[in-house]
Amino acid sequence: MSNVASTSASAQDPSVPQPLPRHIAVIMDGNGRWAQRLGLPRAEGHRRGVDSVRRTTEECARLGVGQLTLYCLSSENWKRPQQELDFLMRLLEQYMIEERELIMRQGIRVRVIGRRDGIPARVLAEMDRTIEMSADNPGTLLCLAINYGGRGEMVDAVRRLAQDVRDGTVAPTQVDEQLISNYLYTSGMPDPDLLIRTAGEMRISNFLLWQISYAELWITEKCWPEFEVEDLHHALRDYAARERRFGGLNRGEESDGL
Repeated sequence: MSNVASTSASAQDPSVPQPLPRHIAVIMDGNGRWAQRLGLPRAEGHRRGVDSVRRTTEECARLGVGQLTLYCLSSENWKRPQQELDFLMRLLEQYMIEERELIMRQGIRVRVIGRRDGIPARVLAEMDRTIEMSADNPGTLLCLAINYGGRGEMVDAVRRLAQDVRDGTVAPTQVDEQLISNYLYTSGMPDPDLLIRTAGEMRISNFLLWQISYAELWITEKCWPEFEVEDLHHALRDYAARERRFGGLNRGEESDGL
């Protein structure tokens, strides 16, 4: 299903809340807690979390959401036990292989943001193959944040920018918000309109620190393996009901001078 067709269909469906966010970002939290609560190994939580990724990705593609960014592995997650990290790498490799048919059938484009160091070569190879195969697809952009940290992204951006200033290709007077955005991993992507976090945590965990400046936040107590299509719809309904002011005033609202 192409993104163009999905957008047209969702606009005609009265059950789909409007306006849709152009870009949804998700902090997929609570896999391990969900598993432990049910007396299961933490690995089972991660495995079931892949099912939620599939459901959410398919529904965003069906609705015609322009971009979905998923926080898969943070740069801080390397502190976890090696056995869990090894499982996560195998799961990522498996995902990149097994989801290709779905990705291609639904016209989804895949991109990955984050640092590549530390990720096994075999995983990088499968990741790169999926990115290359889907590069010309016309539908939803699925952006996977892997070995990602918002502060690390800013450090990398500043280093590249400083080098260009030193080389004389950028003048200090040219530095503005748009230029800085161009040096981030997400260069060319729209900022998220909606940030969803599962498992009830009230923090952003070093995720897209620059990009979520004006994102609407939606937090659910459900852990990620429990996140269903109806939960996504709930978030979209709440988003559609909000008035986004971007620092301005609501219509008819008078300034209090602050």
